[in-house]
Amino acid sequence: MAEVYIPTLHTFAMENTFTGSCGMFRFRIVPQVEKISGSKEIDFPQSSMVAEFWHGKFCYEKSEMEGKEVFPLTEEGRNAMKAWLEAHI
Repeated sequence: MAEVYIPTLHTFAMENTFTGSCGMFRFRIVPQVEKISGSKEIDFPQSSMVAEFWHGKFCYEKSEMEGKEVFPLTEEGRNAMKAWLEAHI
């Protein structure tokens, strides 16, 4: 089975979008980071990652998404997202 690379939670906690591919399989992960009120600290239980995927040679903006799922911004959520993406390669 093919394996996709997913960066660490720190990448998403810093509000970075990540795009990746495996052959013609493409995916995009966008963090939805919530801060603790009155602080710069991240509210991990309220934060999430939105993953979308498609197949083809075109970029996100020129493609039709085949799947979308929201995962919690936790290590368990990251692992579940990785498994979900790999199941659709």
